[in-house]
Amino acid sequence: MAGSSHGHGHTPAAWTGVIISFIGFCVAGAFMVMAQPVGFWAGSALILLGAVVAGIMKAMGLGSDPKPLVVAGSPAVTREPVGVES
Repeated sequence: MAGSSHGHGHTPAAWTGVIISFIGFCVAGAFMVMAQPVGFWAGSALILLGAVVAGIMKAMGLGSDPKPLVVAGSPAVTREPVGVES
């Protein structure tokens, strides 16, 4: 979907998390091939660190706000004002 307006992942928090996790994936893969368990686990820790950093950055306001997914052709569902509900 080239024209998607959801903005999926186009935030500094998402880019930072993916880059850190990708570096961790490369480090873990290289050390796995070299049969070095310590390096493999260090790379795995980097992968988790990427998720933690992205979560912290999102909490600081550098991520996107969740938006409800609207399916084309379906009616928009809205809640009634508080005074109308029984």
